[in-house]
Amino acid sequence: MFDARTDTVPFVLPTGNPMYATARLNVATIAFLTSCLLASIAAPAFAVDGVQRSMDELKPTVIAHLGKTADWVAITPHALWVGSTGPNTVNRIDPKTNTVTATVKLGGEPCSGLATGFGSLWIPLCGKQPMLAKVDLKAGTLTEVFKVGPAQDEGGVATSSDSVWLVIDKTGTLVRIDPATGAIRQKIQVPPGSYNPRYSDDQIWVTRADGSEITSIDAATGAKIATIATGPGPRFLTDGVGAVWTLDQGDGTLTRVDTRTKAISSIPLGTPGLGGDIAFYEGMIWTTVMKTPLSVVDAASEKLLCQWKGPGGDSLGVGFGAIWLTDYHRGTISRIEVKDALARCRLSKYP
Repeated sequence: MFDARTDTVPFVLPTGNPMYATARLNVATIAFLTSCLLASIAAPAFAVDGVQRSMDELKPTVIAHLGKTADWVAITPHALWVGSTGPNTVNRIDPKTNTVTATVKLGGEPCSGLATGFGSLWIPLCGKQPMLAKVDLKAGTLTEVFKVGPAQDEGGVATSSDSVWLVIDKTGTLVRIDPATGAIRQKIQVPPGSYNPRYSDDQIWVTRADGSEITSIDAATGAKIATIATGPGPRFLTDGVGAVWTLDQGDGTLTRVDTRTKAISSIPLGTPGLGGDIAFYEGMIWTTVMKTPLSVVDAASEKLLCQWKGPGGDSLGVGFGAIWLTDYHRGTISRIEVKDALARCRLSKYP
C-alpha cells in the first residue's frame, strides 16, 4: 500500500545527550572489512590542535525525529527531503519554518541515495522486488513506482538533462531510464561492484565500491570516457569547483578528480569504514561517517580544516545555510548552522 500525508509536523527537540547505537553495516567481504580495520589502525589521528574537535561543541538549531532510522538527504531549491524507516517514508522539510510538510509512505525501504530532477524526487527502494519510486516535489505525493531498482543498498541514483541513471545489478549494468515512463533506454557496462552514479559536467560518474576506481560515461551517448584510480572502496560522491570528490571507505581518504583533465589528488581524512556521506557547499566539502559525524575540507586548498568526533552521523545534506545531519539509529536529523561550525574552526574569513 502506498499513500501520502501532507500535514505539518513540528520538529522535536530532545533534551540531554542521546546515546547512539553502533554503526549499521552492509553485507561486505571479510577482506574489505579487514582492510578497513588495518586502515583505521594506520590512519593518522589528526590530533592537531584546532583540527580534531568534539561534536559537543556543535549545537543544533533544531532536531527532528522522523522514524526508527533516518538516512539519505536531498536538497532542492525550496526544501530538503530525508528518508526514514519504521515506517518506510520520505519526509519533506521546509527550512524556513523547520517543519515537516509532507510524509510520503513507500512500498519498500529507501535504501540508497536520493536524487531530484524533472520536478520529482527519485528514491531507490530495496525489498523482494527492488523498485524506483517517483515523488512529486511540489505536491509531496507518490506519482509512480517503476519496476527497476538498485543492485543493492547503499547505492544511489542520478539525473541528467534527459534521463535517470541507476546501476541495477552487481555485474555493473548502468541503465538510462526514461523519467516519464520508467522504460530502460540504454544499458551500459561499468566495472562490477560499481553502485553509485552522479551527474556532473555532462558526464555520469560511477564509483566502484568493490574496487579503487571511478568510471566516467558520456551522458549524451553512453560511451565510456575513462576509468580513473581513487582510494580503495570509493562509494559516495559529490561534485564542485570543476571536480568530483569520492569518500573512500577503504582507507578513509577523500579523492578529487578533475572532471576535464581526470587528474587526481588525495586528502587523508582518517575515517575508514562502511556507510557515510559527502556534500559540497560554497567551496567546502563536508563528510560524515559514524564516530566522526562531521569533517570539512576547503575545496580550493584541499586542506582538512576541522573534524568533529563523537556519536551520530551517517548521512548529510548542506543547504539553506545549514548542515542537515542524520543520526541513523536514533531516526533523527539535526540542523547545524554552517557559519557556526566554521566559526568554531577559527577561520577569520567566516566571522
